[in-house]
Amino acid sequence: MTQLAQSGGLQGSNPVINISIFVAFVVVTLVVVLRASRTTKTASDYYAAGRAFSGPQNGIAISGDYLSAASFLGIVGAIALYGYDGFLYSIGFLVAWLVALLLVAELLRNTGKFTMGDVLAFRMRQRPVRAAAATSTLAVSFFYLLAQMAGAGVLVSLLLGISNPVGVSLVIAVVGVIMIVYVLVGGMKGTTWVQIIKAGLLIAGAAAMTLWVLAKYGFDFSALLQGAVDKAGADGQRLLEPGAKYGTSEISKLDFLSLGLALVLGTAGLPHVLMRFYTVPTSREARRSVVWAIFLIGLFYLFSLVLGYGAAAMVGPETISQAPGASNSAAPLLAQALGGSVLLGFISAVAFATILAVVAGLTITASASFAHDIYANVIKKGEVSDKQAEVRVARITAVVIGAVAIVGGILARNQNVAFLVALAFAVAASANLPTILYSLFWKRFNTTGALCSIYGGLSIAILLIVFSPAVSGSETAMLSGVDFQWFPLENPGLVSIPASFFLGWLGTVLSGEHDEAKYAEMEVRSLTGAGAEKASSH
Repeated sequence: MTQLAQSGGLQGSNPVINISIFVAFVVVTLVVVLRASRTTKTASDYYAAGRAFSGPQNGIAISGDYLSAASFLGIVGAIALYGYDGFLYSIGFLVAWLVALLLVAELLRNTGKFTMGDVLAFRMRQRPVRAAAATSTLAVSFFYLLAQMAGAGVLVSLLLGISNPVGVSLVIAVVGVIMIVYVLVGGMKGTTWVQIIKAGLLIAGAAAMTLWVLAKYGFDFSALLQGAVDKAGADGQRLLEPGAKYGTSEISKLDFLSLGLALVLGTAGLPHVLMRFYTVPTSREARRSVVWAIFLIGLFYLFSLVLGYGAAAMVGPETISQAPGASNSAAPLLAQALGGSVLLGFISAVAFATILAVVAGLTITASASFAHDIYANVIKKGEVSDKQAEVRVARITAVVIGAVAIVGGILARNQNVAFLVALAFAVAASANLPTILYSLFWKRFNTTGALCSIYGGLSIAILLIVFSPAVSGSETAMLSGVDFQWFPLENPGLVSIPASFFLGWLGTVLSGEHDEAKYAEMEVRSLTGAGAEKASSH
């Protein structure tokens, strides 16, 4: 992936078709966003879409938020090259939603208003906890944003054949500007509709390709697997067995365990996923939205299994590994093998649409956290006289975050995008989830514990990644020319997540302060919804 921006595009790719389909998507979604903007007046409209979306609608939007281009291209490629081990990514991403459904979704919707900071500040000291929550949200959102923007540059090289650094930078800037327009004009309502449209396109495209691949093998999955084994040559059998990627050494097995832990626990701590629970009118709808998301995401990952082995059977692991972008080219190469430049154009446009939608969701989450937690509750101490001021601050923040993401994406266009995504999941799992779970379920948990958990988890996760093989000391490292790594695992989850839970416990026990009455009130509200934030009347 790191060499992608220096390579040419796929042979047979028609940039005119690719750009035409992408422009059509942008035009349609901008019309939708403009229509949505007519009803975006209050902070509730801007942050939570007026709580006007149903569970199924929000579930589709969540799946759109979650199924990023990196997920689509990366997982199909991982299955094509590593078979069984590649599919374990899908398992980790999907199982993570059970944590969100059973432990977080309903309780969070009942307790909070717009952001994660609302939940944490419910029974603790407002200003320090909100500042910590906003810091963590901005850190996760920034690294996720950086990965998506850098991914945009990667896709440009791969699908449009633009290898000129200036051209790649220009397209990253265009993606960033369109995203800023979505957020500024449509707020959460416009962004949610973009997510719904994009999810429909992505799942429909994957379904069509899946049926096409199966039809080539008489709808016999065993025949497809055999085709993949035969195409891979002498060591083709490894595609059906565990260990092709993570079975070579004890360290690689620990690395897989660490990555799995980060993926399973990180999802329920991702700020842009958590914020989606506030766009529905009730906690019941929040629960329904997660069920819908699990169904759609699970269906997509089943498609990815067929597409991955389909790419291995019809294109071949050797061809994929030698193509621009290596494993990330598996899905486009399969599309090209099935339907030529037209299907490739559709898949490339869907990939771009995916980046736009995910980046818009991340930007509105980060801007809402800054405006609501830092500006309204820390700087203004909850006393904002002008009700529109908070929304104005959120919009200004969105522009700033968008500009930073564009610059960061341009600077990181040749960097390891997978490293940035792993960092976002590791930080979310280390800093956010332990604090959320302690706040919801532990009576003694207090402000000191929350600050230790958030700042400690955040610091440890970032520190370990900086000194890991993901950044230096290996061929695939972010900085391949230097070696200052001492932490053996590429993902810090195995160490940083337990450490965050421990620091939260230690800070709470050592300080001793807690408000049992406030916890009792929070427990009743989180479980019953009594006093929860209601849907807007308009």
